[in-house]
Amino acid sequence: MLTVDFFTPIVDDPYDFGLIAAANSLSDIYAMGGRPLTAMNLLAFPCSLGPDIVGEVVRGGADKVAEAGAVTIGGHTIDDKEPKYGLSVMGVVHPDKVVRNSGARVGDALFLTKPIGTGIMSTAIKNGLEDEESAREFIDSMATLNRAACEAMVQVGVHAATDVTGFGLLGHAHEMVEASGIAARIVADEVPLFDRAARYAQQGVVPGRTSDIIAWADAFLTWSWKVNAEEWLNILCDPQTSGGLLIAVAPERADALASELEARGVPAVQVGACVEGSAGAVLVG
Repeated sequence: MLTVDFFTPIVDDPYDFGLIAAANSLSDIYAMGGRPLTAMNLLAFPCSLGPDIVGEVVRGGADKVAEAGAVTIGGHTIDDKEPKYGLSVMGVVHPDKVVRNSGARVGDALFLTKPIGTGIMSTAIKNGLEDEESAREFIDSMATLNRAACEAMVQVGVHAATDVTGFGLLGHAHEMVEASGIAARIVADEVPLFDRAARYAQQGVVPGRTSDIIAWADAFLTWSWKVNAEEWLNILCDPQTSGGLLIAVAPERADALASELEARGVPAVQVGACVEGSAGAVLVG
């Protein structure tokens, strides 16, 4: 399997940026139950920044690739006005053990392995409401590989999975159940959030892309009367960077998955279930 991903800096520290960009790039391999083998750098930076900053970005990426048990084998660099960094990753998976973002079934439990709110928190940093020390929890989360979560789901055997990234939790849940021909129910109060993310969301401290995701989600989203839609839209439609895995597992294997995740130090949070309904519909209750 081959994948590629890169983006502009989400934090100021170049080494942290390298860690996060690499973890994000490796995530597609883990979402499919695979193991990364090699990675190639994709680097676009203005020459005016100098080699020290660029070197720290690449060092962060190389360290994260090594942590994943893979090897960095080169890459390509261009002069660009806006910094960008990421990886092209090659990985392997047994053909009989590929985990796809389709195949979820009615009754499956939905587990999420990282908190939501990276887009909100990065916007708070850009607005001077947080610094990288106060927001360390969310930076460390983005830099954490989905390797352990992948190993847990492969060990147990699951029906479907996807990594939660630019379309937010609602968007990626929609894509999974649409491909599976069923619907999903998300329990808002069970969704794990970073500290202060909910407060910032209520204040409108959100990425510019959030409004586009909200508009897109209107076609497939239904709200329970118990849920304040205005309060939750900015959270559940928050575009994520290097988010966790959203995993659909048979109900009789849910406890086993929770145990395997916890044994590997991964939060085991059930955020909803797959239900009967129009393909791709998502109910937030």
